[in-house]
Amino acid sequence: METRKIQMVGGGTYTVSLPKEWAESEDITAGDSVNLHTHIDGTLVLQARECEDDATRQIAVEVAHADAEPLERTLRAAYAVGAKEVRLDAADGFTTGQRRVIDLVARNLPGVSVTEESESKITVRTLLDTEEVSVRQSVRQLKFVALSMHRDATDVVTGDTPPGNLADRDDQADRLYAMIDRSFAQGLARLDVVDALELTRSELFELWGTTRELERVADHAEGIATVATEIDNSIGEPTTDELREISQRAREIITDAVSVIIGDADVETAQQALTARDQLREDITTFECRLAESSNVGAQLRPILDRLRRTAEHGGNIAEFGLRHGIRHGKRIEPSQETTDRHDPTQESHVSTGG
Repeated sequence: METRKIQMVGGGTYTVSLPKEWAESEDITAGDSVNLHTHIDGTLVLQARECEDDATRQIAVEVAHADAEPLERTLRAAYAVGAKEVRLDAADGFTTGQRRVIDLVARNLPGVSVTEESESKITVRTLLDTEEVSVRQSVRQLKFVALSMHRDATDVVTGDTPPGNLADRDDQADRLYAMIDRSFAQGLARLDVVDALELTRSELFELWGTTRELERVADHAEGIATVATEIDNSIGEPTTDELREISQRAREIITDAVSVIIGDADVETAQQALTARDQLREDITTFECRLAESSNVGAQLRPILDRLRRTAEHGGNIAEFGLRHGIRHGKRIEPSQETTDRHDPTQESHVSTGG
């Protein structure tokens, strides 16, 4: 970085000279025009030419492999980097499996549709514009989907609801994640995308990082539901009561942490979420030790408790994003209390495991 002095010329116009080495490397001479981008974080970026990359806006793919899996990966990668159009060309024609994968990807990615189709050529277009995406609102929706999946999955474990199918909501979580991931990747590559999203680059990163954590919470919910179908009826009511409490506390950590990221709570809430995470980790370990006395119950619940612990960890990771955000913006950071108002271990009743 170098520093240059601002000067005033003519009728009060501010000017600053450009580094000669940069101008020459960009083939800029006197009389040429450049683009100026003013960002909401106060930065002014000068660009010799628009960074629109036609190579990533329209992509041509030769489909030579009969396996459909590489084709799915290619389509998802093209969506993530912001491609507007993917033209698929299969000289020997598309297999039934490949066509099925193309249709599935188009259904599962927001704004994607198959617009042209023949025996050997298929065109997939993305009609989603950056201006139509609210990253913050999408994070709110993803939080709701992930936590509703988590609540229903643990209710199956405790016997409060019968086993159900979380696949539809998991697909919804994947769609929301893919859309935010696309916006993040475009924001890294193109300055006009950051402007359209009305976010600073650091805010965009924090929201994207939150999205990754929430997507993993949804995955843990699906894992809990899968394990729940293998549990017998020997757990007992005292144990299920404690499982309900642990599950609820893990979701509260997620809720509080996300509220800081999307601007609904202050940085002190992030501190409280981190303290709650630390306390919950200790309580899960204590609970596991008590369950070890009943080998059958402990063995059945161990994978579920592990996923509940990791759910709390993901909430803590989001809270750390919130803490960094507060420090970056000069917020006053108060030392966190040893306990939160929501959960006071001194008031907790110690229950024995059921058998």
